[in-house]
Amino acid sequence: MSEDKLVGIVLVSHSAEVAASVAELAKGLAGGAASVPVAPAGGTEGGGLGTSSELIAAAAASVDRGAGVAVLTDLGSAVLTVKALLAEGDELPEGTELVDAPFVEGAVAAVVTASTGADLAAVRAAAEEAYTYRKV
Repeated sequence: MSEDKLVGIVLVSHSAEVAASVAELAKGLAGGAASVPVAPAGGTEGGGLGTSSELIAAAAASVDRGAGVAVLTDLGSAVLTVKALLAEGDELPEGTELVDAPFVEGAVAAVVTASTGADLAAVRAAAEEAYTYRKV
């Protein structure tokens, strides 16, 4: 599938470093998945801990290829910020969805699935399924 048809992925964390590291990890574990548009949106504009609707909206716009955008978040207020942006209706690209998934495992599953050219529903399902991954 061509790059312009891939689902975009935004990783929202309270920390810019965490968001960037999870994006790097997910792409690395997906064999590089160089074609998958992934953008971290971590911290505040001033570099502090928190979430920023402006950074989230910019990240979503940067990964939008017309196939939808999956947004994964780390903690409570990140979820609330994304929900507020979705409710406003004009801040995020059409086809943007908040995905209920564990942050790290879900990000890896989303990037791997998106790299196959899967649609947004399949990317969302793969990320959500990461809740079932057992470690012991």
